[in-house]
Amino acid sequence: MKPTGKRAGAAEGAAPRSRGMAAAIGRSLDIYYRDAARTSRMDRLNALFVPDGGLAFDIGAHVGDRTASFLRLGARVVALEPQPQVFRALRLIHGRQRRAVLEQMAAGEGPGEVEMFLNSGNPTVSTASADLVAAASSAPAWKDEVWDRTVRVPVTTLDRLMARHGVPDFVKIDVEGHELMVLKGLARAVPALSFEVATLQRDMACACIDRLCELGPYEFNISLGEDHRLRQSSWTNAPEMCAEILRLPAAANSGDIYARLRA
Repeated sequence: MKPTGKRAGAAEGAAPRSRGMAAAIGRSLDIYYRDAARTSRMDRLNALFVPDGGLAFDIGAHVGDRTASFLRLGARVVALEPQPQVFRALRLIHGRQRRAVLEQMAAGEGPGEVEMFLNSGNPTVSTASADLVAAASSAPAWKDEVWDRTVRVPVTTLDRLMARHGVPDFVKIDVEGHELMVLKGLARAVPALSFEVATLQRDMACACIDRLCELGPYEFNISLGEDHRLRQSSWTNAPEMCAEILRLPAAANSGDIYARLRA
């Protein structure tokens, strides 16, 4: 989640929207695939959770930089991305990988469909969460973001993915305010996972922590922005992690909460 201002083609019809999203996807490819230092940091962090020969779920894969990291580590990957144009880019990059299963759908509390709010100029913040769109309307850092159209997308659950592909070693969830709904579609603990936290919706992150504690004895850590480093030298419990989230400055914007089952 990186709100970067209004992009070209926000609300001038289908053709300008299409051009604007194509340009935005191109920027994502530049950001996520051409920074070698970022890639190295990501691989080092993911290696803590994803073993060679393991299984990772990439929920909200976007253009697949996390999928690429999991594949470099030798894992099998199940990647979900609901945005049609973004999914086409994901398929072009990873569609021939024999260890990658790509699905054009969202994850949620139950199977079916969900309305997705598309941001053609900044598709990294397209979302299935009406609450995030509403919260962004009064947040200065998000003032230039425009969700200019909607689309209905199919939804599956983490439980259904596990029934088809097996229990993952790690689940990465980055779905722009829809994280709690994804976790509600999980009925059993998995060894480790991450979900995005945004200072725009701190209560949502704490609710996700509470949901995980209903599933198993998890401990927590946090990485901010594009650091791809755990901030805490030791893992912490749920109340302490929620307090850490509430203390984050607004300028932190976003990061990822990591959770693992206690030994």
